[in-house]
Amino acid sequence: SLVWAAMPGMLFRKNRGTSLHPLNLSWVFGYNSSLAVHSLMDGEDRVLLYISSHIVVIHDILGNKQYHLQGHMNVISCLCVSEDKRWVATADQGPDALIIVWDSYSGVPVRTIFESHPEDGVCAIAISQDAKYLVTISAGTVQKVHVWRWTWPTEKPMCSTELKPEFGHQDYVIFNPQDPHEFVSNSKTQVIFYLWVRKSQLWDENTAWLLSPQTFKCLVGQFSQSVFHFNNTQALTGTSAGKLVVWDMDNPRTLPEELPAKPHGITATKVVSMQKESLTVLQVLKSCVVTGDVKGQVKFYDGQLRLLIIYSHDKVGPIRSISFSTILRDPPDASLDSSQPFLTSRSDSSNSVSLTLNRNFILSTSDATMFHVATDSMNFERIMKEAKKAVNAITCHPQEPFVAAGSHCGLLKVWDYKETQYLVSRIFTEAGIQCLSYDPEGYLLAAGFTDGSVYILDAISLKSICDKFQFSQGPVTHISFSHDSKYLATADENHSVTVYKRVLQNGSRCWEHLAGLDSHYKPIRSILFGIHSDSNEPRLLSLGEDRQLVEYDLKSSIKDHLVVTHRDRLEQAAVPLCLAWYPQLSTESFFLTANNCYKMKLYNTMTKMCRRTLLGPTYGSPLKKIQILPRTSSADPQQYYLVFITNDKVGLQMLPVDGNPHKSSAFICHPDGASDFATSHDGRYIFTAGGTECTFMKWKVNLPALDAAAFLGGEDLIPFYSLLNGGREGEFFRELEDYFYYVQLCRQGIDAMENRQVSTHISLEEIPSVMRAIGFYPSEEEIEEMTNEVKFSKYADTGEQVTKIDLGDFIKLYINHRPALGLSMKAIQRAFQVLGYDNEKGDKVIDTGDFLSLLQCRGEQMTEDELAECLITLLGRRPREGGSEPDTCNPTGAAALTEEEIPAEITAEVFVGDILGLPIAK
Repeated sequence: SLVWAAMPGMLFRKNRGTSLHPLNLSWVFGYNSSLAVHSLMDGEDRVLLYISSHIVVIHDILGNKQYHLQGHMNVISCLCVSEDKRWVATADQGPDALIIVWDSYSGVPVRTIFESHPEDGVCAIAISQDAKYLVTISAGTVQKVHVWRWTWPTEKPMCSTELKPEFGHQDYVIFNPQDPHEFVSNSKTQVIFYLWVRKSQLWDENTAWLLSPQTFKCLVGQFSQSVFHFNNTQALTGTSAGKLVVWDMDNPRTLPEELPAKPHGITATKVVSMQKESLTVLQVLKSCVVTGDVKGQVKFYDGQLRLLIIYSHDKVGPIRSISFSTILRDPPDASLDSSQPFLTSRSDSSNSVSLTLNRNFILSTSDATMFHVATDSMNFERIMKEAKKAVNAITCHPQEPFVAAGSHCGLLKVWDYKETQYLVSRIFTEAGIQCLSYDPEGYLLAAGFTDGSVYILDAISLKSICDKFQFSQGPVTHISFSHDSKYLATADENHSVTVYKRVLQNGSRCWEHLAGLDSHYKPIRSILFGIHSDSNEPRLLSLGEDRQLVEYDLKSSIKDHLVVTHRDRLEQAAVPLCLAWYPQLSTESFFLTANNCYKMKLYNTMTKMCRRTLLGPTYGSPLKKIQILPRTSSADPQQYYLVFITNDKVGLQMLPVDGNPHKSSAFICHPDGASDFATSHDGRYIFTAGGTECTFMKWKVNLPALDAAAFLGGEDLIPFYSLLNGGREGEFFRELEDYFYYVQLCRQGIDAMENRQVSTHISLEEIPSVMRAIGFYPSEEEIEEMTNEVKFSKYADTGEQVTKIDLGDFIKLYINHRPALGLSMKAIQRAFQVLGYDNEKGDKVIDTGDFLSLLQCRGEQMTEDELAECLITLLGRRPREGGSEPDTCNPTGAAALTEEEIPAEITAEVFVGDILGLPIAK
């Protein structure tokens, strides 16, 4: 097997072959600085292992290569590495949390444990010295501790215990290196020692008493990490006050057949003040105790806690982890120049120094920086510095292989993504970067900040070409240049659009503020520049969650006055989330939107009429941003693709959009939320920003894989049959056929005796009746959109209107327009939350009179006769004969007909079950 034959270093020599996926993770930028970084190899092959989001990254620093271990669906919350650096265990928190044990030599996941802590996932994990056992602590309010024999094929732990809430949130755990049946964990305030013997038996040895300030008779601060002393009779715990708590344990401790009547004696015998600074890392290495602190110092002590040596550097921040190489080096020279970036404290324990200080080590800090420390030369080498706060901004150069990413910590960094080489960076100290955009010529880079400021920078040097602008009152969320680089537009969290204009002053180009406008009353989702069809002038649109599409007249706008040419409402109930220009695939021009109901819509660019409604990708959450993928030189000139992100995924969609589910594909990119994406100018790469994960990722595009998936999904109606309940041979399809032909019988007259003229088409007027008969209840506006979609489907090409529809096109129309996730009881309950009130029982109800009045006077208003007919039909009563002309806003007539059947107060359940007669999901 791959695992059996694996050797150190072979991972990067593997031939990965041709990928079968449309998108493949190529590189990960940034990492989770709250988790440890491990040194797997040192010397000629300097290989590190760290966590980026849900990915385990094995990074060959000198070879500039990465290998990615992918298997988690949630952000990885903890990890541990075996003593020989071969076995890596990772765990996550969230839905379907996993524990995975990896072979770092081959990259193979050798064991996956499902539902280890199904409530909340895992917050701490450790592996025993012999690499046979794992211990995990759950992340829930009530924490559980499990011990696993991961080499056994069982899904149940060997033993477990539940911790009391008084012990605090235990977030660190480690085995006794000399006894795998003992381990220790700690929270900020409590330390727990454990002993386990066999299945289902586990002692936590400090259950009898809780630690308090009186326990130590001095201020110790908060606990950070604990370790077992190499003398096997003591344990140590580091604190935020720079002290070590020394725990004495019974000695000798032999493993009994059964757990003793009471746990081993563990006593805090002393508190040793090591320094003033907080201790963040505590380790035992051979015959030394090693500490790391918030000032970036690494100190080595002997067994009696006497100082041996200090490593420090003014560029090192608070230490998060220390990982030692397995390769032995020559010990450091005792006679060192004091100008070197470290201090030494001479000690008589020269043997300890020579045995311990001959290993290089990797430092990782809480400010997302890694250092390689060479013990032979006493050299601190910075090998990585990444964003320590959210990465929300990313953009690609329009001509060169450059990608720029901005962070909330103010770090702006530019990379050459082909060579994966860092090029240039700049740190802004005043505010965080929220959005970025290159101009189409590639000379400028515009940045929007969290304080509302806008910088326009030189794209190469990142130096400001003019003073910053400060015209937004809130964080700038969107920024974009026009096609001719004459205009720059921004949107901010205060729902305002601001436009800047390039002007000539003294013969040189510069930028000035043109105008701003509070265009929307809800968050702005997109700003989009285009080109007027009858000229080469730029065209600017903004789209908001208020469902308004606003178009601006830039040519007529003057200083401090931004002119609006059109305001159009795009949706009736759904919320539009993103906007893009649609490729010219026909004689008609469109722009494309995606809404929160998983629908994509095509609008005519001039009339703003909705021309098509289509089922969009359904990958757990609606599309947040869309963009047409730039075409490669080798691509089919008639084939286009759409790039999109959802809350946690990145994907590709083949165009034209038609509702075929096989024409799209998506992959998890950022489980905690993808904030933005950008595409390379040649369409070969996609970059996704991970927001609070502090990472961004490079994905390689493989279009033939998506083409193959679409081809294998079938042609014409085959993909759509699979979206019907029961498919082509199911009862629903047969029922749909019956309705389709029943409509023709009704059109010709049910009682007619003449020969029937059976057709494969029905008229457009019958579409609403058949839709309702099969369980889809569109609004009047949706009916109009469906009818117009079919009626004008060929008008741009032939100039003629379509008056009928066949069964195949009807199925496509039904699938594309019906609710993507079916009827939702939650949506009805939300409506009652808004429209209703709390009755005496605490239920949300609507008064029957108010209910009838709302239907007749609000929204798509129903007449009294229409309402009465609907209610009588639903409740099984015969319609009345005759009657006077109804008062449109007087519900008394309908109320009189239904006062016996409808209660005075209507709940959501009564409305769905008793009035509409629909089944309510349990």
